[in-house]
Amino acid sequence: MGEAAMGEAAKDADVGLFGPSSVTWQLHSDPMMWVAGVRALYFQALHPRAVRGVMENSDFRKDAWGRLRRTADFVGTTTYGTTAAAEKAGARVRKIHTMLSATDPDTGERYGVDEPELLLWVHCAEIDSYVHVVRRSGIRLSAADVDRYVAEHRQSARLVGLDPDSVPASAAELARYFASVRDRLAVGADARAVDDFLRCPPTPALLVPARALLWRRVAGLAYASLPSYAHALYGRPAPPPPAVTRRLVTTGTLLRRIPTRVRWQLPPKHILRAMARLGPGSRPDPRRVPYEVDTRDAILDGPGRAQRNNGGDGTRWRTPG
Repeated sequence: MGEAAMGEAAKDADVGLFGPSSVTWQLHSDPMMWVAGVRALYFQALHPRAVRGVMENSDFRKDAWGRLRRTADFVGTTTYGTTAAAEKAGARVRKIHTMLSATDPDTGERYGVDEPELLLWVHCAEIDSYVHVVRRSGIRLSAADVDRYVAEHRQSARLVGLDPDSVPASAAELARYFASVRDRLAVGADARAVDDFLRCPPTPALLVPARALLWRRVAGLAYASLPSYAHALYGRPAPPPPAVTRRLVTTGTLLRRIPTRVRWQLPPKHILRAMARLGPGSRPDPRRVPYEVDTRDAILDGPGRAQRNNGGDGTRWRTPG
């Protein structure tokens, strides 16, 4: 097939739910998404009914790495897969959720894990974690870019069974949502179990050194990046916000130096398959979000200097210097 024919094929190919022109397409290629994913787990565990649903219906303590891979595969499929693949993945998740229930730890009430309130909490904690960690670790995003990202994920909310119109569509709406649920959050036995697990997950003997060297650093950084009220609920201290920001920037800088040809070769290769389908112009790069970046509102004011951001609790932080 000649170059012209290949270009026409790429032009007519299915871009999926988001496509290369979206903020999601760019941000989800960033290696800091792994730290963001662990932050989301810590955050999600703060809702007693949501975490009870996980504890009663999941084997995450026995198959931690498998669960993380499946979650990453779902995000990769819905971001970079075809529309049909994304819709199929969403339908599978919705079907599983309809079959699961849990017991309220306080009232003894039996409830379905697909309650809109629970799905919304899981969704918002996840989206906040993704954009917070990637932005705070050095990716320049304007306020408009963040709003665009949050709004785009009404699509992913729809896939898991939520009414898109009921889901926050901007950073301000997301902040208002978190403020509205603060009094429902708590750390009980289930959240403690998640915390203990994330700090020291079961690992094959050969990988114990890697757990000590790498995983605990990732989990510690993910925990440290939570909003202040989450630290208060967990009762574990975190370093001062400026120190956390510096660690996030340093970690992001190091991970982004790993060549994409190495990172993207790891299974299941969603990005490589998307580029093969759509052509080289679809190559994601979170440093070049395809919208005008307002540098006055960007997280980095210069190399390695964090300027500001808004966490899930609406607080501000600034790196001195």
